[in-house]
Amino acid sequence: MQLSIDLTGRDVLVTGSDAAARQAVRRYEAAGAVVYRLSTPQGAGHDGPLPEHPFLVAAVDDGQPGWEALLGRCRETGIPVAAEPAAGAAGHVTLVGGGPGTTELLTVAAVKALRDADVVFYDRLAPYQELPSLTSAELVDVGKKPGHHKVSQSDIEKLMVESALAGNNVVRLKGGDPYVFGRGGEEVAACVAAGVKVHVVSGVTSAISVPAAAGIPVTHREVSHMFTVVSGHAPLTDKEHMHLAGLGGTIVVLMGIGTLHQLAAGLRKAGMRPDMPMAVVERGYRPGQRTTIANLGTIASAAAGCSNPAVLVIGEVVRVAEANRGHAEAAADLDRLAASLLGS
Repeated sequence: MQLSIDLTGRDVLVTGSDAAARQAVRRYEAAGAVVYRLSTPQGAGHDGPLPEHPFLVAAVDDGQPGWEALLGRCRETGIPVAAEPAAGAAGHVTLVGGGPGTTELLTVAAVKALRDADVVFYDRLAPYQELPSLTSAELVDVGKKPGHHKVSQSDIEKLMVESALAGNNVVRLKGGDPYVFGRGGEEVAACVAAGVKVHVVSGVTSAISVPAAAGIPVTHREVSHMFTVVSGHAPLTDKEHMHLAGLGGTIVVLMGIGTLHQLAAGLRKAGMRPDMPMAVVERGYRPGQRTTIANLGTIASAAAGCSNPAVLVIGEVVRVAEANRGHAEAAADLDRLAASLLGS
């Protein structure tokens, strides 16, 4: 539903079965309308008198025959009729990847899942600021910060399952992709164990999108034909540093500020050269996005003021981004020079 008029205090009649119309009712109530209900074409399923001439009729397609005659009479008397989608079957969980934090990178499937939700449990790295414009569902903040878990993982799983068993369409909105360090596998397992239907909507992972926001390609012809994604939550072992240093290609580390010193030292010890380019991209796609570029030997001091959420990129692709940025700046300088000459 795209509202372009003020419905505050307006009488809106929502037609359709209770199950099919529940989300449309919430949307119109959230828009400030005075909502009346009609559950069957025969006139049953309403509490108290209905408005004689509502401002709008919101017709939910619930599959019942007989609605068209009633809606036709409304149109004949000049009452606008807005078609509304029916709510999906209740009692299931959808894990939704919210991407790197901007609604512009939400998938079509993610937007649909949010629209159809009754309850949304969201993380701090998901695009939660704009949720009220995407859904009329109950919004529950279960976000976790490094060293501080507002709601534990086991409690999040319990809340999801209990809500779905109570008959709600539950969306678990996570940053990035649920299956890329998002503990999505654990949440799916919890739903399956409880007999709750569960579906996963993939998201745009920050492992690729955040470097791209800084102009860094994770692969580049004749520079890097592979990339490895690593969690930065815990220090790596010497063996893992050796494997990473020997693989070649690009290394992408998610949430790696806390272990940056150990990572840089461990890779140098494992034989990676100190002048290997490295970038720290903070707050990708968010206000205050910042990129710090140095190399493996100097990044610890260069990134001293950096903080999570951040993505680390190690590899020659960082140099490609710097070259592209230089070309772009040179082209802009030429454009400005040409403009000034033409204007003189």
